[in-house]
Amino acid sequence: MSVMQISRKVDYALRAAIYLRHHGGAPASLAAIAEQEAIPKKFLEKIIQDLARAGVVRSKRGPAGGYSLGRNAVEISFKEIIEAVDGPILLNVCVGGTDDCALTPSCGMLSVWQEGQRRVLELLDSTSLADI
Repeated sequence: MSVMQISRKVDYALRAAIYLRHHGGAPASLAAIAEQEAIPKKFLEKIIQDLARAGVVRSKRGPAGGYSLGRNAVEISFKEIIEAVDGPILLNVCVGGTDDCALTPSCGMLSVWQEGQRRVLELLDSTSLADI
């Protein structure tokens, strides 16, 4: 679990998924995705594995193999992609459901963080690959 920050890993995962969305459904090679999106191939391998485990992408072996989206683009949200590679999305540690902060009961900022968390999750969950 980490504080909300768009990491390079998330950026690459989103770019790879968007590439596959626009690739026309045919499997794309890891090398093609890496080259087109300027993503280091070794790093992309790990990202694709995370996306495959989450069902965002699927792999096909063989000479005409490669990677494609695991489902229709409209069914894959940005939130799902981010959580597949980075885990739960948190704007601040105090909105993660744990009682790690002694100030939580009297914190004047808590309601702001909670509302920010709600809005961020709502935006990411309502934005699908089909929207891009």
